[in-house]
Amino acid sequence: MSGEDAPAQQQNAEEQKNQETKKPAEEPKAETKPDSPPATAATEAAAAPAAEEKAPEEETFTYRSLVLTGYGGYDKVKLQVKKGKPALKAGEVMVRVKMCGLNFADLMARQGLYDRLPSPPVTPGMECSGIIEAVGEEVTDRKVGDKVLVLNRSGLWQEVAVVPATHTFIMPEGMSFEEAAALPVNYITAYMMLFDFGHLRPNQSVLVHMAAGGVGIAATQLCRTVSDVTVFGTASASKHEVITEGGVNHAIDYRTKDYVEEVRKISPKGLDIVLDPLGGSDTHKGYNLLKPMGKLISYGAANMLSGQKKNLLAVAKTWYHQFSVHSLSLIQGNRSVCGFHLGYLDSETELIAQAMDTILALYRQGKVKPRIDSTFHLEQVGDAMRKMQERNNIGKIVLTTEPMKEEELKKEEAKKDDKKKEDKKKDDKKKDDGKKEEKKKEEKKEEKKEEKKEEKKEEKKEEKKEEKKEEEKKEEPKKAEN
Repeated sequence: MSGEDAPAQQQNAEEQKNQETKKPAEEPKAETKPDSPPATAATEAAAAPAAEEKAPEEETFTYRSLVLTGYGGYDKVKLQVKKGKPALKAGEVMVRVKMCGLNFADLMARQGLYDRLPSPPVTPGMECSGIIEAVGEEVTDRKVGDKVLVLNRSGLWQEVAVVPATHTFIMPEGMSFEEAAALPVNYITAYMMLFDFGHLRPNQSVLVHMAAGGVGIAATQLCRTVSDVTVFGTASASKHEVITEGGVNHAIDYRTKDYVEEVRKISPKGLDIVLDPLGGSDTHKGYNLLKPMGKLISYGAANMLSGQKKNLLAVAKTWYHQFSVHSLSLIQGNRSVCGFHLGYLDSETELIAQAMDTILALYRQGKVKPRIDSTFHLEQVGDAMRKMQERNNIGKIVLTTEPMKEEELKKEEAKKDDKKKEDKKKDDKKKDDGKKEEKKKEEKKEEKKEEKKEEKKEEKKEEKKEEKKEEEKKEEPKKAEN
């Protein structure tokens, strides 16, 4: 229902009331009848306005939501307004969302490379923080007003979210909504890999790829909770100071150096744990870096992501180089390979709850604390995704549901237009470069054709010369006879 329709409906309801109140006055004789129909009419008349008053409240309930409308670039995630109050089932709660977390999986989902997100149109978002606004039946351990952090398969990039109560966790005292939205995915992932799979112990060594990202920083902080753990971290040189302060012992610039060689220089025997979010050939390298009893834990395929749209060449290359190992090799090498995907643990509520309880306890003790890189409005989700995809963040990127002011919104629209123009120029340049390459190829083909033609001409000339020589040889005996 639009806002303009509401006054008209209200006016109709009032007219209906007046007509119904007038009817008894016009027909006083009806009161003498033994059956009393006006009484039922009165009850119906009283119930009708109440129903009509409730319906507009339900229908005019609106909230903003980010929706993935199709697979592709940043512009495929659009901000839309949804109408109607979400219905609560037994065991569910409704959360007024304050902050949402952005994850690498969200970037892959936008390109159709993350199978745990339902098909578009769909609202992405696996983690958020907010305040419980309503509770469903059978919910006993949550109440209206509770500040919570939320972990869900999808659907959290919006102002209002309905989730099972078991997917919510009470925020510790002093935790900000930004920190709460930054914590679930990254810290549960890092914790379960290091301690459930890795069995991290004192005096061990760990390689953390993308050490300046959300999982990277979480893993580094968790490594510091165990004594004398040596952390190797890969990141671009500009991020080394931050990750070193955060606990990385040996920062390696993967853009200018071979991280395998750098690790071998410091730890010739290899490493105890390798956390691999890259996939492809890097998984092979990680496995070969393991010392006896070492563990490789694979939890992503970031190498597939190249550019804002799906790059089939990058996907094919990553799959072609995908790691596989024979069980006999594992036995003889005394190594193990593990795979972790938090998205496929969404039904394991007890397992997740145990990990989260431990992480929140570490937060209260001051041993872990999410590092917030930047906060973007929902209207700026494209910029947020671009920043993460171009590896320009150090820590977590967070989305706020607070609407942008009109002035900021106008500036943002202008920026978007400029970026669209820039992207168009880039696309046009790629097309032009492609055409130039095609033209060069065609020119080369033509040159080769011409060369072949010249070669054939030369061959024919040579053949003619040879024929002449043969003829001359045949003529020589005749000349001698004469």
